[in-house]
Amino acid sequence: MPANNTFAKIELIPATPEQQPIVANLLELYVHDFSEFHQIELGDDARFGYPDLLLYWSESTRHPFLINVDGKLAGLAFVRKGSRVSGDQNVWDMAEFFVLRGYRRRGTGTRIAHEVWRRFPGQWEVRVMQANVSAHQFWQQAISAFTDNAVRSSSFEKNGETWRLFSFES
Repeated sequence: MPANNTFAKIELIPATPEQQPIVANLLELYVHDFSEFHQIELGDDARFGYPDLLLYWSESTRHPFLINVDGKLAGLAFVRKGSRVSGDQNVWDMAEFFVLRGYRRRGTGTRIAHEVWRRFPGQWEVRVMQANVSAHQFWQQAISAFTDNAVRSSSFEKNGETWRLFSFES
């Protein structure tokens, strides 16, 4: 793994239905990381699971991606049409975004987020749990660098947890 991704080949690749087991494995790592901020229980099979996974290959409003760095698997991104906060069906939603720990703080996430926003122009929302301070800082920086503007966000409550919602145009 390179010490810095300045010259790394970073790719955002649409995940195929045949890659669903790979995506499911990455989601387990993602949810494990997320469990630091959110009460999530393992199932009886010792997996967290992701109930909506198959929808990413059956609904045209959902787009699953794998992230590769220099040809090696480095994460995933899920994009879906429709706001989970306001219900606005014209908004793009960064439903899930995960970069393996070994590739973080090297520009991988920012480069991938910018690529996603370029591929799906329009109004965007990115939701972040308030307790996830590092993710909050990441999204604030990534969005600000992309829009070249100050980032606006609002706060909302869901299931007793506080979230930040970033809204912007790509």
